[in-house]
Amino acid sequence: MNIEPIHPGLFTQPDDPRGAGLCAGRCDRCGDLHFPATPDCPYCGSAGCREEIVGRTGVLHVGTVVTAPPPGYIGEVPYGFGLVDLPEGLRVVSVVAETDPARLYSGMPLRIGRLILTTADGSSRASWQYEPVEASS
Repeated sequence: MNIEPIHPGLFTQPDDPRGAGLCAGRCDRCGDLHFPATPDCPYCGSAGCREEIVGRTGVLHVGTVVTAPPPGYIGEVPYGFGLVDLPEGLRVVSVVAETDPARLYSGMPLRIGRLILTTADGSSRASWQYEPVEASS
C-alpha cells in the first residue's frame, strides 16, 4: 500500500524494492554517513554524497513515553520516543512502538516499521518508527 510520506527522501517504505530503511548520505571523500541524506557532506563539505539505505535494525540508546501531545500534534498519545543507535554508526531520533515505559531499556533490539499518521485534513501520511524485536522473532 503506497501512502505518501511525511517528507520525500527521508525513508523508504516496505514496498520499496530496496526495503524499508532510512535514507542516509555517504560521502565519497571522507566516507562518513549522515541522516537525512544531503548532496553535500556536513563533515568535510565535499559535494557528491550518495544515498544509502540504513537503519533496518537498531538498538534503543535511551527512550521515554510521551503522554501529552506536543503543540500541533493530533496523533495518538501515549507513544514511545527515543534515540536509536543504528549498526551503521548513526544515532537517530525516532518514535518507538512501545507505550509502556517499564518495557523500554537501553540496548533493546529494534527494527524499522511504518507508522501511519493522520493529518489535520484527515489524510494519511507515512513515517517510520522503530518496533521492538521480540525474542522469538
